[in-house]
Amino acid sequence: QVQLVESGGGVVQAGGSLRLSCAASGRTLSVYAMGWFRQAPGKEREFVAAIVWTGITTTNYGDSVKGRFTIFRDNAKNTVYLQMNSLKPEDTAVYYCSAGPRFSYYGMDYWGKGTLVTVSS
Repeated sequence: QVQLVESGGGVVQAGGSLRLSCAASGRTLSVYAMGWFRQAPGKEREFVAAIVWTGITTTNYGDSVKGRFTIFRDNAKNTVYLQMNSLKPEDTAVYYCSAGPRFSYYGMDYWGKGTLVTVSS
């Protein structure tokens, strides 16, 4: 099993920045992909960003966050970060971290409990 704990959510004004963290523990040697997904009230869960390390490290971003969000990893800390800049009210959602042996736009094997991001206009 892999445990994921998110942190860094909060309230920020439009145009501001936040950095989310996702710390993984447990059987992390089985993890080669980690990502962020979000779900706003009344909406379906949406892919935000992912990082995959299988020989080379690659990143993927959802269309709505390209150019504004950056995902990166601290291997020594088993932690993935999501740097969110130029935040918009429509970025308001619960952000979930997901991890697993392979990447999927629908989510990986393990999930955190989520952290709430609220962007005020």
